[in-house]
Amino acid sequence: MRTLLDTHTWIWWVTEDRRLSKRAKAVITGARTEQDLWLSLISVWEVAKKVEKQQLVLDRPLDQWLDDAVTIQGLGLWELTRPILVDSCNLPQPFHGDPADQILIATARRHAAVLVTKDQRIRGYAHVQSLW
Repeated sequence: MRTLLDTHTWIWWVTEDRRLSKRAKAVITGARTEQDLWLSLISVWEVAKKVEKQQLVLDRPLDQWLDDAVTIQGLGLWELTRPILVDSCNLPQPFHGDPADQILIATARRHAAVLVTKDQRIRGYAHVQSLW
């Protein structure tokens, strides 16, 4: 199953955080084995922003953490393409206005991927497949 990680899911997976649900962990393991586990580059930006605002403290310098966290075997990166960026502004309504979430939703829709997220607003959105 083509699988896209929400930013918090990616962080929790990489750091082995207990907040990652058992179901999410199992889906990630399966997608990784199938070489169909993905991360949007917007998540890299979100991590950098959280570090900048001191909302996230990492165990090593940001660049080193990112280098390690994006090069995990079986994890691919999806670029922020023009169609994804445009689609993010044309999502079926109603949807909240968080630009990063809009880009994640558009990315999942564009690539026909399930989005692994704990975010209730995304999980309640009928126009994207999600799980937790």
